[in-house]
Amino acid sequence: MTADPLAVAGAAELVAALREAGQTVAAAESLTAGLFTAALAGVPGASTVLRGGLVVYATDLKHTLAGVDAELLAGLGPVAAGTAEQLAVGARTRCGADWGVGLTGVAGPDPQGGQPVGTVFLAVAGAGHITTQRLKLAGDRWTIRIGATRAAVEELLRTVRAAERP
Repeated sequence: MTADPLAVAGAAELVAALREAGQTVAAAESLTAGLFTAALAGVPGASTVLRGGLVVYATDLKHTLAGVDAELLAGLGPVAAGTAEQLAVGARTRCGADWGVGLTGVAGPDPQGGQPVGTVFLAVAGAGHITTQRLKLAGDRWTIRIGATRAAVEELLRTVRAAERP
Protein backbone atom coordinates (compact mmCIF):
# COMPACT_ATOMS: atom_id res chain seq x y z
CA MET A 1 0.00 0.00 0.00
CA THR A 2 1.50 3.33 -0.99
CA ALA A 3 -0.99 5.69 0.63
CA ASP A 4 -1.07 6.36 4.35
CA PRO A 5 -4.39 4.93 5.62
CA LEU A 6 -4.50 7.60 8.34
CA ALA A 7 -3.79 10.52 6.02
CA VAL A 8 -6.55 13.07 6.49
CA ALA A 9 -7.11 15.97 4.14
CA GLY A 10 -6.16 19.19 5.87
CA ALA A 11 -3.88 17.64 8.50
CA ALA A 12 -0.72 19.07 6.88
CA GLU A 13 -2.39 22.47 6.56
CA LEU A 14 -3.42 22.34 10.22
CA VAL A 15 0.10 21.47 11.37
CA ALA A 16 1.49 24.31 9.22
CA ALA A 17 -1.07 26.81 10.56
CA LEU A 18 -0.34 25.84 14.17
CA ARG A 19 3.42 26.09 13.55
CA GLU A 20 3.02 29.52 11.96
CA ALA A 21 0.93 30.69 14.91
CA GLY A 22 3.36 29.18 17.42
CA GLN A 23 0.52 27.18 18.98
CA THR A 24 -0.03 23.63 20.17
CA VAL A 25 -2.91 21.17 20.32
CA ALA A 26 -4.02 18.19 22.39
CA ALA A 27 -7.09 15.99 22.10
CA ALA A 28 -9.39 13.86 24.22
CA GLU A 29 -10.93 11.28 21.93
CA SER A 30 -13.65 8.76 22.53
CA LEU A 31 -15.18 7.30 19.35
CA THR A 32 -12.12 8.23 17.25
CA ALA A 33 -9.81 6.44 19.72
CA GLY A 34 -6.74 8.47 18.78
CA LEU A 35 -7.33 8.88 15.04
CA PHE A 36 -7.20 12.68 15.27
CA THR A 37 -3.83 12.68 17.02
CA ALA A 38 -2.57 9.93 14.70
CA ALA A 39 -3.57 11.98 11.65
CA LEU A 40 -1.59 14.96 12.93
CA ALA A 41 1.36 12.80 13.98
CA GLY A 42 1.58 11.50 10.42
CA VAL A 43 2.57 14.97 9.20
CA PRO A 44 6.30 15.77 9.22
CA GLY A 45 6.98 18.45 11.84
CA ALA A 46 3.95 17.56 13.96
CA SER A 47 6.13 17.22 17.04
CA THR A 48 6.37 21.02 17.21
CA VAL A 49 2.60 21.42 17.62
CA LEU A 50 1.11 18.15 18.91
CA ARG A 51 1.31 17.99 22.72
CA GLY A 52 -0.53 14.71 23.19
CA GLY A 53 -3.85 13.03 23.46
CA LEU A 54 -6.11 11.09 25.74
CA VAL A 55 -8.04 8.09 24.47
CA VAL A 56 -11.05 8.02 26.76
CA TYR A 57 -13.20 5.35 25.17
CA ALA A 58 -14.66 4.18 28.49
CA THR A 59 -17.05 6.57 30.23
CA ASP A 60 -15.23 6.46 33.56
CA LEU A 61 -11.99 7.56 31.85
CA LYS A 62 -13.72 10.64 30.48
CA HIS A 63 -13.98 11.69 34.12
CA THR A 64 -10.72 10.38 35.61
CA LEU A 65 -8.35 11.24 32.74
CA ALA A 66 -10.00 14.15 30.93
CA GLY A 67 -11.77 15.75 33.89
CA VAL A 68 -15.33 15.59 32.58
CA ASP A 69 -17.71 16.28 35.45
CA ALA A 70 -19.13 13.01 36.83
CA GLU A 71 -22.58 14.57 37.32
CA LEU A 72 -22.62 15.75 33.70
CA LEU A 73 -21.77 12.22 32.54
CA ALA A 74 -24.48 10.75 34.76
CA GLY A 75 -27.04 13.27 33.58
CA LEU A 76 -26.31 13.89 29.89
CA GLY A 77 -24.25 10.80 29.19
CA PRO A 78 -20.97 10.30 27.38
CA VAL A 79 -22.37 11.37 23.99
CA ALA A 80 -23.40 14.99 24.51
CA ALA A 81 -22.30 18.51 23.63
CA GLY A 82 -21.31 19.25 27.22
CA THR A 83 -19.18 16.13 27.34
CA ALA A 84 -17.34 17.14 24.16
CA GLU A 85 -16.73 20.63 25.56
CA GLN A 86 -15.28 19.29 28.78
CA LEU A 87 -13.17 16.79 26.84
CA ALA A 88 -11.68 19.65 24.82
CA VAL A 89 -11.01 21.75 27.90
CA GLY A 90 -9.57 18.74 29.74
CA ALA A 91 -7.21 17.88 26.88
CA ARG A 92 -6.06 21.48 26.63
CA THR A 93 -5.41 21.94 30.33
CA ARG A 94 -4.06 18.49 31.18
CA CYS A 95 -1.66 18.45 28.24
CA GLY A 96 -0.69 22.12 28.48
CA ALA A 97 -1.76 23.01 24.94
CA ASP A 98 -3.10 26.19 23.37
CA TRP A 99 -6.00 24.28 21.78
CA GLY A 100 -7.98 21.27 22.91
CA VAL A 101 -10.17 19.05 20.77
CA GLY A 102 -12.90 16.84 22.22
CA LEU A 103 -14.59 14.08 20.23
CA THR A 104 -17.37 11.81 21.40
CA GLY A 105 -20.10 9.98 19.54
CA VAL A 106 -21.68 6.75 18.35
CA ALA A 107 -19.92 4.79 15.62
CA GLY A 108 -22.32 1.84 15.83
CA PRO A 109 -23.54 -0.66 15.21
CA ASP A 110 -26.02 0.15 17.99
CA PRO A 111 -27.34 3.46 19.38
CA GLN A 112 -25.86 4.59 22.70
CA GLY A 113 -27.58 6.50 25.49
CA GLY A 114 -30.48 7.44 23.24
CA GLN A 115 -28.17 8.80 20.53
CA PRO A 116 -28.42 7.25 17.06
CA VAL A 117 -25.47 5.81 15.15
CA GLY A 118 -23.57 8.57 13.37
CA THR A 119 -24.11 11.19 16.08
CA VAL A 120 -20.84 12.97 16.86
CA PHE A 121 -20.11 15.89 19.15
CA LEU A 122 -16.96 17.85 18.38
CA ALA A 123 -15.59 20.66 20.52
CA VAL A 124 -12.61 22.96 20.14
CA ALA A 125 -11.37 24.92 23.16
CA GLY A 126 -8.78 27.68 23.37
CA ALA A 127 -8.12 30.62 25.65
CA GLY A 128 -11.50 32.36 25.91
CA HIS A 129 -12.87 30.27 23.04
CA ILE A 130 -15.04 27.18 22.80
CA THR A 131 -17.16 25.88 19.96
CA THR A 132 -19.25 22.76 19.80
CA GLN A 133 -20.80 21.04 16.82
CA ARG A 134 -23.22 18.18 16.51
CA LEU A 135 -22.52 16.12 13.41
CA LYS A 136 -24.70 13.51 11.77
CA LEU A 137 -22.46 11.13 9.85
CA ALA A 138 -23.44 8.11 7.79
CA GLY A 139 -21.65 4.87 7.09
CA ASP A 140 -20.01 2.02 8.93
CA ARG A 141 -17.88 2.41 12.06
CA TRP A 142 -14.69 3.20 10.17
CA THR A 143 -16.39 5.76 7.91
CA ILE A 144 -17.99 7.54 10.88
CA ARG A 145 -14.71 7.64 12.82
CA ILE A 146 -12.74 8.97 9.83
CA GLY A 147 -15.50 11.52 9.14
CA ALA A 148 -15.33 12.76 12.73
CA THR A 149 -11.54 13.04 12.47
CA ARG A 150 -11.80 15.02 9.23
CA ALA A 151 -14.38 17.34 10.78
CA ALA A 152 -12.11 17.96 13.78
CA VAL A 153 -9.14 18.79 11.54
CA GLU A 154 -11.27 21.16 9.46
CA GLU A 155 -12.82 22.89 12.48
CA LEU A 156 -9.52 23.43 14.27
CA LEU A 157 -7.90 24.68 11.06
CA ARG A 158 -10.78 27.14 10.54
CA THR A 159 -10.52 28.27 14.17
CA VAL A 160 -6.73 28.75 14.11
CA ARG A 161 -6.93 30.72 10.87
CA ALA A 162 -9.76 32.87 12.21
CA ALA A 163 -7.80 33.60 15.39
CA GLU A 164 -4.86 34.84 13.30
CA ARG A 165 -6.98 37.53 11.62
CA PRO A 166 -6.97 40.95 13.30
